[in-house]
Amino acid sequence: MEIKELQQRVDEWIHTYGVRYFSELTNMAILTEEVGELARVMARRFGDQSFKAGEKDNIADEIADVLWVLTCIANQTGIDLEQAMERNFEKKTTRDRERHKLNPKL
Repeated sequence: MEIKELQQRVDEWIHTYGVRYFSELTNMAILTEEVGELARVMARRFGDQSFKAGEKDNIADEIADVLWVLTCIANQTGIDLEQAMERNFEKKTTRDRERHKLNPKL
């Protein structure tokens, strides 16, 4: 799926099943919640914590939830994610072209 298609499909879903987008501030809070759920699973799978009874190791689902809410925020604020990512790649490449290669910690 292309990023543009993702944005279109999320928008169609919201208007078909979700009635409307939550407010931007509400979606920011939901994004924070979803990132926290991803962090919990990561801490249990890769960190020192163990899963509680009934908890699922569902990293893919949690990442998809984060991407969903980010896409909602992009849609409702008029951000073309493909363009934004292209600009971000350019920024990182210009800024960090040699930085990581020269980092002795890596």
